Amino acid sequence: MKRLTLSLALLVLGFNLAACDDAPTGPSTGAKATFTAVLLPANEVPAIVGAEAAGAGTVSITLNVTRDYAGTITAATADFVVTATGFPNGTSLTDAHIHGGPAGTNGGVLVNLGLSAGSVTFPNGGGTFTRNGITVTADQASGILANPANFYFNIHTAANPGGVARGQLVLAQ
Repeated sequence: MKRLTLSLALLVLGFNLAACDDAPTGPSTGAKATFTAVLLPANEVPAIVGAEAAGAGTVSITLNVTRDYAGTITAATADFVVTATGFPNGTSLTDAHIHGGPAGTNGGVLVNLGLSAGSVTFPNGGGTFTRNGITVTADQASGILANPANFYFNIHTAANPGGVARGQLVLAQ
């Protein structure tokens, strides 16, 4: 009888251990990475000339990613803080984006901040604006994290619709 009880106990223990799954199925907690860029009209391709060439700016981009338990990015958003200075009084931005492309080359828009003409105006030639929760695809987030220098951020004005100030992304933290 003792042998049957011990065998039964081992069998139940074996089933319980087999039923335990140590591989979680839900997403991991979010992770953040912050990127910065110095925005200069001279960095545009071609470089900006004229009244807006004296402007400059900075951007801080916080990339918020969610990963599965294998470490693969499954979702991402970005928060942006953009500061500009030295532009002519009343300068109005028409757009702002992250583009793919190394320094010296122009690339396509990847992440659009969704500005509309007149939504960001600098009455005194400078100021700061923020955009939070901008959707970034998992592939875009993976690319930016893998090689931030292969991406740039720029701002656009009516006088310079192709971009007025640009800077390559640098991982800050």
